[in-house]
Amino acid sequence: MRQIPLRLWAMAVLSGILQILPFPIAGPTPLWRTAFCWIALLPLLWALLGNTKRGDPLTLPQAAALGYICGFIWYLGNCYWIYQTMYLYGGLAKPIAAGILLLFCLYLGLYHALFGTLIATFRRRFGRQTALLLVPFAWVAVELARARITGLPWDLLGNAQIDNPLLTRLAPITGVYGLSFIIAAVNALWLIRIRIRERRFTRPALTLAGVIIVVLYIASLRLIANPKPSPTTATATLVQENLEVGAANTGPRPSTQQFLDSFSYLSRYPSPRFLMGIPELVDTPSVFLIRKSPAETTDPAQPTPTRTDLIIWPESPAPFEDIDPQFRASMSTLAGTAHAPIIVGNTGFEPSTTSKSGYTPYNRASFITPDGTFAGHYDKMHLVPFGEYVPYKELFFFAKSLLNEVGLFEPGKQRTVFKTGDHTYGIFICYESIFGDEIRHLPQQGADVLINISNDGWYGDTSAAWQHLNMVRMRAIENHRWILRATNTGVTAAINPYGRVTAAAPRHQRTSIRVHFGYENDLTFYARYGDLFAYACAFIATLAFALSLQRKVAVN
Repeated sequence: MRQIPLRLWAMAVLSGILQILPFPIAGPTPLWRTAFCWIALLPLLWALLGNTKRGDPLTLPQAAALGYICGFIWYLGNCYWIYQTMYLYGGLAKPIAAGILLLFCLYLGLYHALFGTLIATFRRRFGRQTALLLVPFAWVAVELARARITGLPWDLLGNAQIDNPLLTRLAPITGVYGLSFIIAAVNALWLIRIRIRERRFTRPALTLAGVIIVVLYIASLRLIANPKPSPTTATATLVQENLEVGAANTGPRPSTQQFLDSFSYLSRYPSPRFLMGIPELVDTPSVFLIRKSPAETTDPAQPTPTRTDLIIWPESPAPFEDIDPQFRASMSTLAGTAHAPIIVGNTGFEPSTTSKSGYTPYNRASFITPDGTFAGHYDKMHLVPFGEYVPYKELFFFAKSLLNEVGLFEPGKQRTVFKTGDHTYGIFICYESIFGDEIRHLPQQGADVLINISNDGWYGDTSAAWQHLNMVRMRAIENHRWILRATNTGVTAAINPYGRVTAAAPRHQRTSIRVHFGYENDLTFYARYGDLFAYACAFIATLAFALSLQRKVAVN
């Protein structure tokens, strides 16, 4: 590695920093900062296509090392919240929490190393220009590997342009990978050398072409900036209890009945105050609805219950268990009183002959019909490592005391939709929202609205809650569905099929909001066929790599 010039190391580090900027850091991302994604890969590509001190192309180990340092820095900046989650909410010592974060970055940085290796291979075999043309295919292939091998497609590059209505038109066809492809391609185009024979009108023609492209882009952006609104035909009440979680929960603990009474009250009497957009953005307006006439407000101690078509409780740290008669009775009473179905996060138990307790626990979403019947449930299939289960637990025998607080849930077996009346609801829990190829199965099963329940209280005030929100918004676009999102601490919101937050609750407040939404029945290309585009990119990248092993070294 001593033959790698210092300037190449510096460019790889710079690229890692630039890749952090388009994503949320300590709050929602300002629109201007998302523009950094168009140059974020540029320094890394320049470094990978550079030469050693002796003037030779980089070897594969050298390119892998440059990609690795870039990836390590990106994960360190993008996922720094793991440290705070582990020590502040998970109760681990700070050195141990820092060690977990470093191991996480060292592991996932290998994917950037793989990308660097691919680009160096293409450059040494096909030449610089062809390698640049293959950049977007290699980048998407590596992102697909992150999703399929490690199972953590957190903040794929395309999510940085979630607020670009021109690019998000690709998502119903290609998924988020199509946006990643365009961003990577633009980064590569900065370095492509185009040789054009100089003519009398060459420069004016190129200038005019550039102006036309910019004008068409701006015009197209304006035309689709306000797409046809999705009709709203129903209302839902989203509950946000704002409970402390983990080690931060040090106050007196209410009883189960007190929790049930509190949640039930919020379900019947939502706050008149809500936000018309993403919380904590400077241009997001706050609205206060006056729902009663003066004659009806003579006794403010007796508010009128709000009518709703659906009530959603979040994935919550409250002790709700579906085998508890008290819980089941309260839920049935609420559903019957509100004349509305309820979706509620709770711990589910199934009889087991192998467990010491006689039951197997699940992270569950229960569905209660308007007549108070528990009609079904969905068990979370993708559990959070070291949060809801311990992967390869036998390997961590030395840290048994540190892992005592880790949940021991079992993963669910299948995705389930719930039908009442003429409508079908599809549910996904917490960070399952990052798996686009799995969420698409819910519309396939007939879901005309999607429900996301989550407990983002573990993230505190870090970037993770905002990153999570953006990935949920991408799922709405890919499947052309409304998503109703109820969380413990925020962001609780209604998201339309174009990925826009139409109503949201302020974060870190005990509240509930009544939102309008609609039902959609179409099936997008992505919902039908999933990551077909990403697999096509992976096939092309793999084919190019295989061919490169049979070609002689290129001279340029």
